[in-house]
Amino acid sequence: MKEADLALVRLLSDGSFRSGSELGDVLGISRAGVWKRIQRLADFGLALESVKGKGYRLAQPLELIDPDTVRRQLGGAADLHYQWVTGSTNEDALALKGPVYRPQVFITECQQAGRGRRGRTWQSPFAANLYVSIRFTLSGGFAALGGLSLAVGVVVGEALRAFDPSLPVTLKWPNDLLVNGAKVGGVLIELAGEMEGRVDVVIGVGLNGRMTAAQAELIDQRWVDLATVLTAMPSRTELASQVIVRLMAMLPLFQAKGFDAFKGAFAGFDAVSGKKVMVSATGQNLVGVAVGVASDGALLLETDDGIRSLYGGEVSLRIQ
Repeated sequence: MKEADLALVRLLSDGSFRSGSELGDVLGISRAGVWKRIQRLADFGLALESVKGKGYRLAQPLELIDPDTVRRQLGGAADLHYQWVTGSTNEDALALKGPVYRPQVFITECQQAGRGRRGRTWQSPFAANLYVSIRFTLSGGFAALGGLSLAVGVVVGEALRAFDPSLPVTLKWPNDLLVNGAKVGGVLIELAGEMEGRVDVVIGVGLNGRMTAAQAELIDQRWVDLATVLTAMPSRTELASQVIVRLMAMLPLFQAKGFDAFKGAFAGFDAVSGKKVMVSATGQNLVGVAVGVASDGALLLETDDGIRSLYGGEVSLRIQ
């Protein structure tokens, strides 16, 4: 996104109509130039309305994250990287030259190549949701990662309940956050590198904040946003700060005790335990009843052949 586009976004951020001539006067360009910039904003997932005689406006007002406030909340515990637009915060974290010896936090207003698990596209319109990634090092090698996505899910779920204790948020193994069975967020864990018993890890978290139907039309599963289910929607800065600060507090506890420290809390969020599920992995489908998770984050599946332990990786789970 160019600086000229950002200037236009700022002018339209309150959701009020602005005529082409008014916008042109402020930006120092022609009405035709304004129209061209308006068209470009659609590339960033911004929903715009045009009404003859009134001009242009955003379908809903924009609220940008205040990175200075997030930095203050972090209290120097990590370096914060903030951009208006990027390809993917996880990719930005992975691209950082490592290993890192201090946590690095990445947030953005818009992802143009947002990713979920198994290569799925994560819809990431401008200033609608929360996109955050944290890169850090973890002792214990690759084996120490067991259950990390579940621990992250617990912490994010607790952050959401801090805004609304009655929110019926649950976790679907291995990485989905649900509200009333609809997806409100997800977790993506990626490995940046491994060296001498330590792993460089990237935690990616995406949460649906406030989306228009047009922005969400490419989502291919049941979804919901926080603005719909919370009794009072926090500011995007408050949401980002709450989630990031809690994740930062989680890291040393996970380093010391692993997923076992979060296993009890996970049981209180578990959307799968006791239900018949089908798990697809490595070309085969397993059907059974989920009976909880192990201390290393493995899903315990009761099948006709006994209890099977299944791990995240490239798997898909469906509740029957």
